[in-house]
Amino acid sequence: MVEKFDAIVIGAGPSGNAAAYTLAKQGLSVLQLERGEYPGAKNVQGGIMYAAELEKIIPDFREDCPTERHIIEQRIWLLGDDNYIGTNYRSDAFNSETPNRYTIIRANIDKWFSEKIREAGGLQICETTVTELIRDPSGKVIGVRTDREGGEIHADVVIMADGVNALLARRTGFQPELAPQNVALAVKEILFIDPELIQQRFGLKDDEGVVIEIMGKVTKGMVGTAFLYTNKESLTIGIGCLISDFKQGAIPPYKMLEDLKNHPVIKPLIEGAEMKEYAAHMIPEGGYKAVPQLYGDGWMVVGDAAHFNNAAHREGSNLAMASGRMAAETVIELKQAGKSFNAANLAAYKKKLDDSFIMKDLKKYRNLPGIMHENKQFFGAYPDTLTAAAHNWFTVDSVDKKTKEKEIMKSFVKKRSVLGLVGDAIKLVRAVR
Repeated sequence: MVEKFDAIVIGAGPSGNAAAYTLAKQGLSVLQLERGEYPGAKNVQGGIMYAAELEKIIPDFREDCPTERHIIEQRIWLLGDDNYIGTNYRSDAFNSETPNRYTIIRANIDKWFSEKIREAGGLQICETTVTELIRDPSGKVIGVRTDREGGEIHADVVIMADGVNALLARRTGFQPELAPQNVALAVKEILFIDPELIQQRFGLKDDEGVVIEIMGKVTKGMVGTAFLYTNKESLTIGIGCLISDFKQGAIPPYKMLEDLKNHPVIKPLIEGAEMKEYAAHMIPEGGYKAVPQLYGDGWMVVGDAAHFNNAAHREGSNLAMASGRMAAETVIELKQAGKSFNAANLAAYKKKLDDSFIMKDLKKYRNLPGIMHENKQFFGAYPDTLTAAAHNWFTVDSVDKKTKEKEIMKSFVKKRSVLGLVGDAIKLVRAVR
């Protein structure tokens, strides 16, 4: 006989784990399928977890969750060739009993989350690839077929949390092929380093952490960002750019990462560290306009598979967990009301998303991806102009300050940077209104 569950969740990342746990905690029979050898084996992330969303799912997560450092300082740097200009915010208020953000090692977190799912009564099967969705004559999804012998499994609803590739949704015709301008390829390394060096170099104590988000010339004129995060005994460093730019450029991702590590500003922070792990990952960057159909008869899509990523604020895992929870809550509510899982009823999931920060934020920044893609000066000319101006201003010599101001303005005019900066600033303001 074909086994049937209340719900099948495909994928064991943040969105899939959030959905599976929420369902299991409410007593529903849930099967979670993961193609990796273990939960977390196929998952790659820069390394930040947002407490607010996880707290809604597991209120007491801090008791045993294997986080790395709680973040007390955010730095934002614009890198030039051998310099940077930037800003930072640091607050002792983040040293609370309930910190807002943590750096994490994804493999550790995913294993922990999976244990919570099993404790709640969820069934997990790893090393299993879902090859297709099973549909009845009307087109309604009624289960999945896997690569295991006798791998047909039925369910009232299928939640797809299989990552940015969204292979099942695309294979079934629910989503179009990925557009290269809507996806970034990021590469990262975890660098093992003495914890005392981390504290000395970043001005930290105990489990305090720092996050550095980086833009500028380090992406070689391509649309992208870089990052450096502090863990307990390691540093996570990475860089990513749009795939459409990588296709046109001559610099491979691994070379770009090496150049980042050797940048005069970055190199002293990671000196003496030993590479522990290297990974590559695709990230949805298309924003609001790239969000696909999110539900249908018998199915929903969550997390990266739904293109839920706020590129403007570098947020992804919180959107993933929130969408997984909302999908599960929709299933629970329909189950309790005795309603069927057709598209009309599953539209409640989209309503939850529309009323949440997820769609509100994505909609707010809906024009930003296009503006960045069409204005590459943010990743080349402007870093040069701004860092040169700062270098001139902070160089103490015999030149009076009024003359320095004229030199800086003359340089801006020569490079036509004043009008460009003003014009692009206006574009950015309009993009986020």
